Amino acid sequence: MWHVHKFGGTSVANAARYRGVLKIVTEELAQRSGGKSAVVVSAMAGVTNALIELVELSARQDPSYATALRSLRLKHHECVADLLGADGQALIDTLNQDFDDIEDVLRAIWLLKSAPTHALDLISGYGEIWSAQLLAAALKAAGADVTWLNARDVLVVEPGQLAPIVDWAQTQAAMDAFLSENPSEIVVITGFVATSRDGIATTLGRNGSDYSAAIFGALLQAQEIVIWTDVDGVMSANPRLVPDAIVLESMSYHEAMELAYFGAKVIHPSTMAPAVARSIPLYIKNTFAPEKPGTRIHTASDPRFAVKGIATVDQMALINVEGTSMIGVPGIASRLFGALREADVNVVMISQGSSEHSICFAVPEKDTKAARAAVEQAFFAELHHGQIQTIDVVTPCTVLAVVGDHMAGIPGIAAKFFGALGNAGVNIRAVAQGSSERNISVVIDTANAQRALRAVHSGFYLSNQTISVGIIGPGVVGATLIKQLAAEQARLSRDYQIDLRVRGIADSKKMLLHDTNIELGSWEEGFSAGLESNLDTFAAHVASDGFPHAVIIDCTASEAVARHYLGWLEKGVHVVTPNKKANSVEFDYYQALKTTCRKRQRHYLYETTVGAGLPIIQTLHDLIQTGDKVQRIEGILSGTLAYLFNAFDGSTPFSNIVRDAKTKGYTEPDPRDDLSGTDVARKLVILAREMGLTINLEDVEIESLVPEHLQDVSVAEFLERLSDVDDAMLAKLKTAKENGAVLRFVGQVDQTGKASVKLSEYADTHPFARIQLTDNIVQFTTARYSQNPLVVQGPGAGPEVTAAGAFGDLLRLANYLGAPL
Repeated sequence: MWHVHKFGGTSVANAARYRGVLKIVTEELAQRSGGKSAVVVSAMAGVTNALIELVELSARQDPSYATALRSLRLKHHECVADLLGADGQALIDTLNQDFDDIEDVLRAIWLLKSAPTHALDLISGYGEIWSAQLLAAALKAAGADVTWLNARDVLVVEPGQLAPIVDWAQTQAAMDAFLSENPSEIVVITGFVATSRDGIATTLGRNGSDYSAAIFGALLQAQEIVIWTDVDGVMSANPRLVPDAIVLESMSYHEAMELAYFGAKVIHPSTMAPAVARSIPLYIKNTFAPEKPGTRIHTASDPRFAVKGIATVDQMALINVEGTSMIGVPGIASRLFGALREADVNVVMISQGSSEHSICFAVPEKDTKAARAAVEQAFFAELHHGQIQTIDVVTPCTVLAVVGDHMAGIPGIAAKFFGALGNAGVNIRAVAQGSSERNISVVIDTANAQRALRAVHSGFYLSNQTISVGIIGPGVVGATLIKQLAAEQARLSRDYQIDLRVRGIADSKKMLLHDTNIELGSWEEGFSAGLESNLDTFAAHVASDGFPHAVIIDCTASEAVARHYLGWLEKGVHVVTPNKKANSVEFDYYQALKTTCRKRQRHYLYETTVGAGLPIIQTLHDLIQTGDKVQRIEGILSGTLAYLFNAFDGSTPFSNIVRDAKTKGYTEPDPRDDLSGTDVARKLVILAREMGLTINLEDVEIESLVPEHLQDVSVAEFLERLSDVDDAMLAKLKTAKENGAVLRFVGQVDQTGKASVKLSEYADTHPFARIQLTDNIVQFTTARYSQNPLVVQGPGAGPEVTAAGAFGDLLRLANYLGAPL
C-alpha cells in the first residue's frame, strides 16, 4: 500500500530543510509495517520564480540574466555540498549539464526577443527536477531503498479549461511500467511538471505540485496523501487577521474546496479532484512540527462544529443593475452574465431579490471597468429609454463567507452570522446562499473586513469574544477596576471565551496606548511615561479595525468626558460608565444618547451611576419592560449621607461626624459635594428619566445641608465652622426621636414628575431606618408592588463595589455581543 507525501518549496528551501524532510520520510516509513512511500517535491523556495524571471530577462535582452543564472547555479551547488559533501559530485555534474542547457535556451530567447510557451515550461520545471534528484540522493546516502522519477517520463496531459487534463490510460501504463522496473520502497517524484501527448515538456500550472501529489496518489491507489507545508493544518480563519484562529482537526472535501476558493491555506479545489474521485484522504501537516496531527480532509465532516471556517476575498467590486424593465422579463440574467462571459469577467457572487427589480454581483476589482462596459453595452437600449435606471459600482469590497457541511438544516446559523456582523457595526451590502446551505457569503466594505472576520469567528465560538477596552480615569475607582480586570482576565478567557484587551488608559493629562494588551499588573510604570492625553486619539486607537468590538469605560466624574459619549457611540464604540453627568445634564443630550444607541446598535451601560453595584436601574428597566406602572421611586442614594445619619445619634455633634467621615475617606475631598444634595439629585434625575419622565436637574427641589454662609469658603474653613449647624441638626434629631422616627436624606420622584431631595423623618419600622453603614436603598412603589413596595438594598458606595458594578456592565456587554455567559 502506497503513502504519498508532498513537500512544498518552504519545506525544501535549503540543506537544513532537506534534512528535516529526510527525517520525516524515513521515520514515517519505519513506523509503518510494510507499504511504500511516494514523495512528491516542489522546487526549492523561490527557484521557480527565479527561473521564470530568467526567461523574462532574456526576452527583454537584459544582460543581468547571466548573473542571475550564475547565482541560481551557486545556490544549488552550495546546497548539494552542504547536504552530500564529496558524495555529491555526480549530482553537481548533472546540475551543471542542466544549467548549460538552460543557458543555451536563454540565448535563443535573447535572439528571438520572445519566449515561446514551450521554452518557458521547459525551463520553469527544472527546479522540481533538481529538488527530486537532491532528495533522492540524500535518502540513498542515508541507506534508503530509493529511486527518483521525472514525472515527464510518465505523466501525460492535455490543456483543459480549469486545469490540465490527465491522460489516465497512457499515464497509468507508463507508471506501472516504471514501478515494475524500479521496485524501491521510496520513489521521489517531481511535482509540477508533465509532458504533452506530443512529448513536449509542459507544467501543471498554479498549485501544480499539489495536483501532482493527487495524481500520483490516484495512480498508486494510495492509502493517504499528506501535503506537508509551513502551517499546522487548515485554519478556521486567516491567522494574520484572526490571531485566535484554530487548526481544524478534520473537514470534508466540500468544505475544503469552499475554503480554498476563499484563499485558505489548503489544497486547491482543482488539485483535489483525483483524490476525491477515489476517496483518498488528504492530510495537511506542518513540516516544521511533524508531531502535530494536522487536518484530515475526507468524505465526512466533523459534526461538532456547524461552521468550519470563515474566509474572505479582498479586492472585489460590487455591481448593482437595477431597473423596472427587469421585472418578470425572461432572459435578463442570461444577457447580463453572457455579456460578462464575453468580456472574460469572472463573477464571484450573485444576489437577486425576489422582486427581480435588481441583480447585484461581485467581480474582481481589476475587472470593474470591463464589467461595467459589458453591462452598459448589453443593455444600451434599456438604459437609453430609462428602463434600467442605474448601474452602480461599489469599491473596494470584500466577500466574507462562513463554510460548513453541518450548517445545513440548522436554524439560527444565518441569524448568528448576521447578528455578529450587526453587533460589530458592519453593514452588509449583498447576501448569497446556495441550496446546499454549505456556504453563506456576504459583500461588505473592505474597511470593515478584519473587524467583521474576527466578530464572526468569535460569534461561532471558534475563538474568544475579543473586546478592545479603553479606561478613562485611573483614579480610585478606575485603578480598582484595572486590578479586578487583571485578576479575572485569564479565567474569563478560559471559562467563558471572553478576551478583554485593555488597550488604552487615560486621564486628563496622560494616556497609555498599546497595540494588543496593556500589562495590567504593571500599568502604572508605563502610564507615568505616557503620551499627552487626547481623547479623540484615544478613542480612535481603542476602536481600531483590528478588533471586532470596542468599549470605553469612563470612571471619571467629568462632564467634559461625558460630552464625548455621543461621538463615541456614533463611531461604533460602546460606553460603560459610573459617571452620572451624561444622564443628568440637559434632557436633549440624554435623549440623543438613547437615540444614537438605537440607530447605531451600540450599547450604553450605566448601572453604576445609581447605587454603585446595586441592580437599581436594571430592576427599574425590568419593571417597565414587563408592563408594570411605576408610581413612585424613593431612596437613600448617597452612601456618604447614609453613613452620616446612621452615625448621628445625638451623642456626637453632627460636625464631628462629618469630619470623622472625611478622615475615613467616606466623603468627597470637599464634603459639601455630598451635603449639598446635588449628587443625590443627579441620581434621582437619572431614575426619573428611566421612568420616561422629561425632567432636568433644575426641576428637582433640593434641600442642601450646607449653610449658605459656608458655600464659598475653603474646605478647611467649612469644616471648622460646620459646628454652626450642630444645634439645628440636634433639634431635628430630637424631634424625630420623639416621633418614633429616624432622620434620612432621601430623594423621591413620582409618576407626575414631582421630585425632591431632602432630609426627612421615617418611622423606625420603615426599611429606610434599617440600613447599615453606607447602604443605599431604593423603594419602588408600582401597580404590582403597591401594598408591599419592592426594595433594593446594599452597599452603595466605595471603590470596590463601584468598580465591580462597571465590571458587571462590561461582562453584560460581552454577553450582548455573543459571549456565552
